[in-house]
Amino acid sequence: MTKKTGGWLESIKTVVYAGLIAIGIRTVAFEPFNIPSGSMIPTLLVGDYLFVSKYAYGYSRHSMPFSPNLFEGRVLGALPARGDVAVFKYPRDNSTDYIKRIVGLPGDRIQMRGGRLFLNGTEVPRESLGLYTVEGDGPRMTVRRYREALPPAGTGAIVRHEILEASDDGPYDNTAEFVVPPDHVFAMGDNRDNSLDSREMNAVGFVPVENLVGRAEMIFFSVDGTAAWWEVWAWPFAIRWNRLFSAVR
Repeated sequence: MTKKTGGWLESIKTVVYAGLIAIGIRTVAFEPFNIPSGSMIPTLLVGDYLFVSKYAYGYSRHSMPFSPNLFEGRVLGALPARGDVAVFKYPRDNSTDYIKRIVGLPGDRIQMRGGRLFLNGTEVPRESLGLYTVEGDGPRMTVRRYREALPPAGTGAIVRHEILEASDDGPYDNTAEFVVPPDHVFAMGDNRDNSLDSREMNAVGFVPVENLVGRAEMIFFSVDGTAAWWEVWAWPFAIRWNRLFSAVR
C-alpha cells in the first residue's frame, strides 16, 4: 500500500512539474494563439495557429496567464518595430486578445485618406497585386489586393506586406490625423475594411505598450474549417499544408 501511495504521489508531482514548466514557457518564451476572425487576411487566415514570442517586447502583467495585477509597466521592455504583427490585450477590457499590425509608434502621425495610409504626412506606397477572393470569414467576396511598404523607424528595413481593400471609401478610409501618444502604439488590420482597430477611437484606439503580449513569429498549424472534429477521414484535406511552419511577416 505504501508503494502504491508513493506511486500516486510521484505521478501527481510529475503532472505539477510539467504544468509549471508549461506555464513558465508560456510566460517567458512562446505562447500559441489561433486566428478566429479575418481582420488580418491575407497575412493570417481564419484557422491559423501561431506562436507568439513573449520576450520580443519584454514582460508586463499581460505576459502571465489571467494578467494578474502584480506590477505596472514592462520589465526589459522594448518598442515593437513598425510593421510587426503583434498580439495585445484589448484596451477596453484588458483581457480579450487582439492581433494586428503595428503601423504607428509613439509620436507618429497616422491618417487615412482615400484608402491610403499616410505616416507623418507622407503616403505609404502601395502596389496593386490584382484581385483576391476572401473565403471563410462571412460571405465570399472579391476585393483588391495590394503590397504596402511601411518605412522603418530608425535604420531598420522597409516592411513590405499585403493588404486588402474592398473599396477606398469605407468607414475608416478617411480619418482625422491621429498623433500616437507616449507609451502607446497604433495598430491596424491588414484586411483594412474588415478590421476593428486603432482607427476607431471609441473601441480599440491607441494601444498602451503595457498591453502588448508578444510578436507573432510562425504559423505551426492551419485548417480551413471544411472538416468537422468527428470527420477523421477528412482531416488531411482540411489542413493548409503550404502554411505550416511559415514565418509571419
